[in-house]
Amino acid sequence: MTKIESNKKSIMYSHPTCGYCDLMREELIEKGIEFEEIDVSKFPKYWKEVEKLSGGDRITPVLVKPDGNVDIGFRGIGCNYNS
Repeated sequence: MTKIESNKKSIMYSHPTCGYCDLMREELIEKGIEFEEIDVSKFPKYWKEVEKLSGGDRITPVLVKPDGNVDIGFRGIGCNYNS
C-alpha cells in the first residue's frame, strides 16, 4: 500500500494571474516534489473541484497531496476569484 501511495503525484490547481501559485510551484520544484498542475483558466471545469476542496471558494493555489491532505493557498495565502 505504501508503494502505491508513493507513486502518486500531488495535484496543484493554479491560475496564471496568481503569484502565490508561482511561489508554490517554485517550492515544489526546489523540494523535488512531483506534481501535476491544472490551470483552471485553461480548464474551467476544474473550478468545481477547487470549490469542493476549499469549502466553496474559488481560490488558488490548491494542492492535493498523495495522502489526500489538501493545502489551500501557499502557506495559507491565495488568490480569490469569487465575483
